[in-house]
Amino acid sequence: MTTLRLQDEIRDALADGHPVVALESTVIAHGLPHPANLETATAMEQEIRRHGAVPATIAVMNGVPCIGLSASEMERLALEDNIRKCSRRDLPIACARGETGATTVAATMILADMAGIRIFATGGIGGVHRGPAMDISSDLHELASHPLGVVCAGAKAILDLPATLEVLETFGVPVIGYGTDTFPAFFTRSSGLPVDTVCRTPDEAAAIMISRDRLGFRQAVLITVPLPDDVAIDRETAGRAIEQALKEADERGVKGKDITPFLLGRVDELTGHASLKANISLLLQNARVAALTASALARASRGG
Repeated sequence: MTTLRLQDEIRDALADGHPVVALESTVIAHGLPHPANLETATAMEQEIRRHGAVPATIAVMNGVPCIGLSASEMERLALEDNIRKCSRRDLPIACARGETGATTVAATMILADMAGIRIFATGGIGGVHRGPAMDISSDLHELASHPLGVVCAGAKAILDLPATLEVLETFGVPVIGYGTDTFPAFFTRSSGLPVDTVCRTPDEAAAIMISRDRLGFRQAVLITVPLPDDVAIDRETAGRAIEQALKEADERGVKGKDITPFLLGRVDELTGHASLKANISLLLQNARVAALTASALARASRGG
C-alpha cells in the first residue's frame, strides 16, 4: 500500500482520538481564482481550529499522498498551472510519476479513509450531469464505499439533482439536512427536493454516523448545510444562469472533466460574481459544521 505522509499534528490528533477534519485541495488548484483560492483554503483551516478540531488539507505532492500541507505547499497549489486534478483514476498515475495533484471530493475521501479521518468538509459534491450522456461523478461511487461524514452544501446546482439523489438512494447513502428538510443546491438554499432526515445539532449528526458504524455499513453519511439567506442566490436567478452556461458549453463542445469548472465559471460571470461570494461563504460554513461534528463524534467515542 502507498505510504501516506501525515503531518505530526494530525498523526498525534488521530492517535489521541482528537477531532480531525479533512479538506480537499482541488478548490485551491482548480475551484477558485487566485488569490481567493489560497485565502479561502487558509480561512477554512483557521475556522476548523477555531471550533476545536485539527484541519487536514489533502493533496499529492511530488508523487506522495499528503495528509496535511505546509503553507508553502498550499501556495504552490494556488499558483502553479500544471497541477493534476486527481480523482481515483488519477491517483496511481500521479504517485507513479512523481506528480503534484490536487484531490477532488472522491480522491480526498479515499485518502482520508486510508488515514483514519472520519469527517470531511467540502463545497458541493459532484453527481449526475444533465443531458443524455449519463455522465456520473465518481464522487457518488466513493460516497458509497467510505464511512466518513461528508459535510457539504448539497450537490452543485448545475447537475441533475433528482437523478443525483436517486443514485445516492441506490448506493445507500443517508442524506441529512442540517437544519433543513430539503436538499441544498450549492449556492441556492433549497432544491425543493426532500432529504432523508433532519438534524439540528452536531451531536445528532454524529449519532447517525455511530449507528452506521455499529451496523457495519461502509457508506458515507452526507450532511448537507444550506447557505445563509444573505449570500444565497435565489433559485430563479441561478436557474437562468445555469441554463445559459449549459447552452454555451454545448455550443463550444466542453465535456468531461472540463465541464464543471466551465459551468461554475460562467455562472459566476452571469450572476455578477454573486456565486463566488456564495461559494466562499458555504466553504467556511461547512468547515465550521464539520469541526463541530468531528468534536461531537470524538466526545461520543470517548464516552463509549
